[in-house]
Amino acid sequence: MKNWFNKDQHIRLLVQSGFLLLILWIGFQFYGFVRFYQTGGQTPFIHRPPGVEGFLPISSLMGIKYFLLTGSLNRVHPAGIVLMTVFILFAILMKKGFCGWICPVGFLSEYLGKLGKKVVGKNFILPKWLDYPLRSLKYLLLIFFLWVIVAMSSVELQSFLNGNYNKIADVEMLMFFWHISMISLIVIFALVILSVFIRNFWCRYLCPYGAFLGFLSMFSPLKVTRNPDTCTSCQRCTKACPAHIQIHEKLRIKSDECMACGECLAICPEENTLGFSLTKQLKRTVPVRLYAGILVAVFVIVTSLAMATGYWKSNVKPEVYKDWGRHILENPK
Repeated sequence: MKNWFNKDQHIRLLVQSGFLLLILWIGFQFYGFVRFYQTGGQTPFIHRPPGVEGFLPISSLMGIKYFLLTGSLNRVHPAGIVLMTVFILFAILMKKGFCGWICPVGFLSEYLGKLGKKVVGKNFILPKWLDYPLRSLKYLLLIFFLWVIVAMSSVELQSFLNGNYNKIADVEMLMFFWHISMISLIVIFALVILSVFIRNFWCRYLCPYGAFLGFLSMFSPLKVTRNPDTCTSCQRCTKACPAHIQIHEKLRIKSDECMACGECLAICPEENTLGFSLTKQLKRTVPVRLYAGILVAVFVIVTSLAMATGYWKSNVKPEVYKDWGRHILENPK
């Protein structure tokens, strides 16, 4: 059983690596696209990759609300809306697999923590009196963003979504990192160091996206389930859990911190003791490899349908990027 689950963790690493390579390829293409307009056409033209809109969660949430209010899909960043919808539905049905299987920041944070454990010998766990207040930060950020979006009317949403700022929000995001300030660089460096010593520091304390998907995942029928009859209370599952959930004490893991990573399942030495289950008993279980297959299949099918039906590419005109590039050339930093 243990070897079986180790193979499943290899599958998770393969899925994570695959999505990371996809994201890096999208980033490379988007860099080339922006560079073309930034230099006034002096570099080879590369088509804008719509997948970059996955990094615009606020705009995507606004687009989803606008669709729910009007029944119309905004075409400025449609790929972002499609991707956000997929991740939301997946969280509701099968836990927040985005965090545990797709998110590049989560992937890098996870392996920074593993590096720290290998070098130092352990990852540090903050005391509860500090852990709880820090965990509230991501929920406060989430509440702020949701409050802003909920307060907007359909007219206000349409005005923002079709506004010049939103049209080039992806470009401005790239520019933020391209011309990163010293303060931002220090913050990122601090987050990297903290992630080495405190596993998944960003995900646990600061990520509002993960907090949003985590809240939705609490309604998922699929949960890590423990069989108390075969459990020996060895606590290996709890020690392996990156979210520090006390798995050995619970029958069903309802925590919003669970990322469906399957590490607890991988470390459990007893057969039929831990599993992804749709019920309170381990009768209707979903093997980790099937979970991975469903996640990848849903992603591929939905994005392919969006491409085939014309709900993937942005309708932002090239003139918008030309104007931006002309402004950059006339006002170099």
